[in-house]
Amino acid sequence: MRRVTWFNLCAIVLGIAFLYLPIVILVIYSFNASRLVAVWGGWSTQWYAQLAGDTAIVGAALMSLRVAFVSASLATLLGTLAALALVRFGRFRGRLLFASMIYAPLVMPEVITGLSMLLLFVAISVDRGFWTVVIAHTTMAMCFVAVVVQARLADFDMSLEEAAMDLGAPPLRTFLTVTLPLILPAIVAAWMLAFALSLDDLVIASFTTGPGATTLPIRIYSEIRLGVKPEINAVCTIFIAVVGIAVLVASLLTKLTGARGTSARIEP
Repeated sequence: MRRVTWFNLCAIVLGIAFLYLPIVILVIYSFNASRLVAVWGGWSTQWYAQLAGDTAIVGAALMSLRVAFVSASLATLLGTLAALALVRFGRFRGRLLFASMIYAPLVMPEVITGLSMLLLFVAISVDRGFWTVVIAHTTMAMCFVAVVVQARLADFDMSLEEAAMDLGAPPLRTFLTVTLPLILPAIVAAWMLAFALSLDDLVIASFTTGPGATTLPIRIYSEIRLGVKPEINAVCTIFIAVVGIAVLVASLLTKLTGARGTSARIEP
């Protein structure tokens, strides 16, 4: 067993501080009594109370959650199907082109993706709003889902599916009862990644949004140009708590699914 040295310990502490210290400061200053966000004025929860009356920020937050939930669900469905096609169908004709189109958003700048989506919606005369943002975020997040699920399918034991079909299970039932439970942790992780990417996106949403579909990042960006309000710290803290709870729930579901699968393999 490798001994822990002071260098390794300092590297871990500095790395964790670099990642999480800004978030901790944001959470602390969301309870700041002073209206000046850079000046500490004591502990207070007044900005959370005022946030409830700020209809613009609350509406943008709810819009972001709606867009993230719908786009993450669609991206997970389409990305999982794409990963299954890439892994299970082998070297089919057009596989290279199909894979290139799936993985293109991974390396393409978001400005180009947003502008191309805008030109598409203008060309087909689609009014920009909720669904255009959802389509754009689904296109952006689907490639990440495909990568995560494909990595899980790459080392999947095909003999389990073959045993189920030998026992008389049709392909659909085999997928639902054998394949899906075993790859479910990867699908849940991919959904969480797509959900977080949608919540975080500013560039693509700014090209594809319209009246009545302002997301929280766009609202925050439009307001911080005039100065950061304490309510912004409060709503960001709430989002951090929501995402943290979602990650914990997903981790528990993943552990429960993994434990259930292990027990099923152990039982005769």
